[in-house]
Amino acid sequence: MAATTPAPLTARALLLDMDGTLVNSDAVVERCWRRWADRQGLDADDVLKVVHGRQGFATMAVLLPDRPMEENHADNRVMLAEETADLDGVVPVGGAAAFMAAITDLPHALVTSADTALATARMGAAALRMPEVRVTAESVGASKPDPEGFLKGAAALGFEPADCVVFEDSEAGIQAGRAAGMRVVGVGPRAAAFAPDVHIADLTRLRVEQATDGSITLTVLA
Repeated sequence: MAATTPAPLTARALLLDMDGTLVNSDAVVERCWRRWADRQGLDADDVLKVVHGRQGFATMAVLLPDRPMEENHADNRVMLAEETADLDGVVPVGGAAAFMAAITDLPHALVTSADTALATARMGAAALRMPEVRVTAESVGASKPDPEGFLKGAAALGFEPADCVVFEDSEAGIQAGRAAGMRVVGVGPRAAAFAPDVHIADLTRLRVEQATDGSITLTVLA
C-alpha cells in the first residue's frame, strides 16, 4: 500500500531545535562523546544512543547515575569547549538554508540544548541565519525532555503552546515538545522512531506558507 501524505499542519509560531534539525553535527558529536566514553570506560556505541537532544550533564547523569552532579557539570563544561572548537564536518541539514529564508518574517525561535557559544559556532559553520529569539542551555534550569525550553520559546514569541509547532530530531526533543503541549515535526532518520505528528527526511520535504491572518501552513511534499 502506498504511503499517504500527512495532512498539513497549521500553526502561529515555530520552535526549532538545532542539532540534527537545522545543523548536521553528528560527526563532531560522535568524536567528542567517543572520547568521553573511553575516559569513563563506557561502550561508545551505547553512549551515542542517548546523547542526542539532551544537555551534556543530563546525558552523563543517565549514563553514570551514581556520579555526583557537580562532576557531570564540570565534565559538561569541558565537553562544550571541545564541541565549540571542533567544527569539522558541521553542515546544514538538507533544505535548512531555504527553510530559514522562508520563515524569516514568521514568528520563530531556536530552542537548543547547546549553549550560546556552541549554537553560534555551529549555525555559523553551517552558514545559517541565527534566529533573533533563542532559548539556549543558559536559559533553562532543566534539559530536554523537560518542556521548559519550548515553553520559554513560546512565551518569548507571545504564543500559547497549542499554537506552536516544534521541529525536532531526537527522542528527548520530541518528548519535550509533546510535554509542552505542542505538535512536533520530526526531522531526519532518528525522529522516525518516536512517532512525531509529522515526519520528514529533511527540510527539502516541507513547504511553508503564511495566510493573510498570520497563520502558518506546513505542507509535506510527496
